[in-house]
Amino acid sequence: MALRQKAVILDADAMTRALRRMSHEVVERHGGVSGLWLVGIRRRGVPLAQRLAAEMAAFERAQVPIGELDITLYRDDLTTSHERPQVGRTQMPGDPRGKTIVLVDDVLYTGRTVRAALDALIDLGRPKQIQLAVLIDRGHRELPLRADFVGKNVPTSRLEVVEVRLRETDGRDEVAIMEQVGATP
Repeated sequence: MALRQKAVILDADAMTRALRRMSHEVVERHGGVSGLWLVGIRRRGVPLAQRLAAEMAAFERAQVPIGELDITLYRDDLTTSHERPQVGRTQMPGDPRGKTIVLVDDVLYTGRTVRAALDALIDLGRPKQIQLAVLIDRGHRELPLRADFVGKNVPTSRLEVVEVRLRETDGRDEVAIMEQVGATP
């Protein structure tokens, strides 16, 4: 499937502002950072969790533990979309029982990634509470899930692709809408 860039919907400055706002929303909702963990869903959720934690540390003067969650083996499309799955590492800052965990991901679309992340997280121990923070919510949910913290809501067509590019993984910060070349709605 050939894609071409349709529009940049967040540049580096807008992304920073969205993450800063989200970090304040998380802290405000929880009355601080005590007992709070940020767990990034591999791949782009991890650097986003690290950025949120850095923002929180700047104004709360306290470190928020960060975890990395690999969901590869929990995906419901594993046998159809991945001939040789590349399993990454899951690394948690300790036992999640009794903690409030904010799962962090780049894009919320069908909800299947979040469902897999919930399964993977629960297998590690039952947290007190799990919430979801996403940089982009593009709609088109297939499962009854919603994000608690959203950087930007972006109505999209199913023929479009939202690409989040981060300096840690892609060399630059931006979010772009890509469209299929030659596709008809």
